[in-house]
Amino acid sequence: MKICMVGTGYVGLVTGACLAEFGNEVVCVDKDREKIARLKDGEIPIFEPGLDNLVARNVSAGRLSFSQSLAEGVKDCEVVFIAVGTPDSRRGDGSADLKYVYGVAEELAPHLTSYKVVVDKSTVPVGTARQVARIIREHNPDAQFDVASNPEFLREGAAINDFMRPDRVVIGADSERAIELMKQVYDPLFLNETPFVITELETAELIKYASNAFLAVKISFINEISALCEEVGADVQTIARGIGLDGRIGSKFLHAGPGYGGSCFPKDTKALVSTAREHGVHLSIVESAVEANASQKSRMVTKIRKALGGSEAGKTIAVLGLTFKPETDDMREAPALTILSKLREKGATLRVHDPEGIEEARKLLPESEGYIYTNDAYEACEGADAVVLMTEWNQYRALDLHKVKAALCTPLFIDLRNVYEPRLMHEAGLTYVSVGRKDV
Repeated sequence: MKICMVGTGYVGLVTGACLAEFGNEVVCVDKDREKIARLKDGEIPIFEPGLDNLVARNVSAGRLSFSQSLAEGVKDCEVVFIAVGTPDSRRGDGSADLKYVYGVAEELAPHLTSYKVVVDKSTVPVGTARQVARIIREHNPDAQFDVASNPEFLREGAAINDFMRPDRVVIGADSERAIELMKQVYDPLFLNETPFVITELETAELIKYASNAFLAVKISFINEISALCEEVGADVQTIARGIGLDGRIGSKFLHAGPGYGGSCFPKDTKALVSTAREHGVHLSIVESAVEANASQKSRMVTKIRKALGGSEAGKTIAVLGLTFKPETDDMREAPALTILSKLREKGATLRVHDPEGIEEARKLLPESEGYIYTNDAYEACEGADAVVLMTEWNQYRALDLHKVKAALCTPLFIDLRNVYEPRLMHEAGLTYVSVGRKDV
């Protein structure tokens, strides 16, 4: 099958490469001349484990190509995926900015000279698919097409596995013809008996938002419980295990930390709340999760400040990990952005390290504003009054604790991801502070 993927960001590039791996002929289209040039040269603009090899293999096999021309990409294809960005609206109400999605629909319309399925792959609010259809008809009344909703459920750092072995494939469409064509796109998964959820457009669109919102609620819930644990002397990790063993709850997304971030949860929870308000519905639980996440980041600043004796002014802090999660270079809405900015405002010197996120971090936490970037974790710790473990990269899970202590000016280790056991830290001579646990 011939497929056109419009957008070569995280979702578009991963999806395009994976569909090519299925044996489809995929053209990835993007207006960004520099990005297309880099992709044609074999350079992957994002960090995602295994993506470079996947792209190279399918380019070599002739199944994956890149182009700036939408007309070229659409010409002989049967399915067109729209996978462009949907950032927060500038209106400040949390709604998604759909100008790129609608722009693709308008530009695409004249090129629909034969039947095609136009697929919303971007995360979009309820009603977007019908708006896309309206725009296409408005600009090309004779076009033969259907619009489908096919939301993605890709975790950064595990996206290829998530695509190849998904929990489910969601397809929303109004016509059997479109549904059958979409099943053909995912035929390898269908043959492997992956669950398919076939529904109408609105339900498919809402499944994605409801899924992300529910996970955000779980994270915010356990983070609030962690605050209570610190006050009453309980252990949040044991509590998470105790409730996670209940099959009705499950153990995933019950890890206390500095709050959720990334390109999905912050944006999607706000967009869902905004959509609900437009329809006169109050999503109090989701709103509370958004508020709790902001509070958790503030609580981490207070925790660090307290551990430093009440003030970070004049103190040097080593920070390990900047991205919102490990195995990605994504800095969007990373807790580090909020937490480190607050510490800098009060006069802290920050020596930072991240295995993959340095390039992106420098754009948001520039050296001109006092951030000192280091080559490894131990260099970051040199002469610091404390070390803060912000992101749980694997290389931070087995640090030489005696080497860390020797590098620090003051043996203070603040673990915002609960990676280490308190007993081991104390045996290494480190004063240890974690989230929602007894540290002594």
